[in-house]
Amino acid sequence: MADTLTPLSPLHSWNHTFAHLPDTVRITEEPFATMIDLWVNPTGPGAAAAAAVLGVDLPTTASTATTGDTATAIWLGPDEFLITTRTQSPETLETQLRTAVTPHGGAAIDVSGQRTTLRLHGTHARDILAKGCSIDLHPTVFRPGTAVQTMLGLAGVVLTALDDTGTDYRILVRASFARYLADWLIDAAEEFGVDPV
Repeated sequence: MADTLTPLSPLHSWNHTFAHLPDTVRITEEPFATMIDLWVNPTGPGAAAAAAVLGVDLPTTASTATTGDTATAIWLGPDEFLITTRTQSPETLETQLRTAVTPHGGAAIDVSGQRTTLRLHGTHARDILAKGCSIDLHPTVFRPGTAVQTMLGLAGVVLTALDDTGTDYRILVRASFARYLADWLIDAAEEFGVDPV
């Protein structure tokens, strides 16, 4: 009988710790998202071909993201985008995007195992991020559709705003830094009523 492998997220053992956080600071892991690095000219025919696969146009402005019904495209550089979704397998989406953009000089590669996702929300979410991030997080500046690569504590992250009140964020962090960042966030939240476990 063959052994069965069970996938484990980088923070699979942290659910108990996250459950002890107050309502003003909520952290949850959103593991196993499909993530594809996409390289394509955003103003050329390859971008249109990618958009047809994704159901959303690629962002053309730095530090932004576009979100459709099933996928989000995050601007990482002039010709580089991170595509995230929960509705398609990495293998399927990688193949579809590669088929769409290769004829136009583009490329697509599955990087789903590279990062995990943390959701930080609550009335003190922005206060916590401000302790370790130099980005202006005021909701009039950092609002939905904004996505930046930045440092949070000592971890490189992709940070996106999910609402226009500064209370809901998505943090994409490399798997090797996930435990460090989770510990940093909990430490930063202690002044808001977190009981360290």
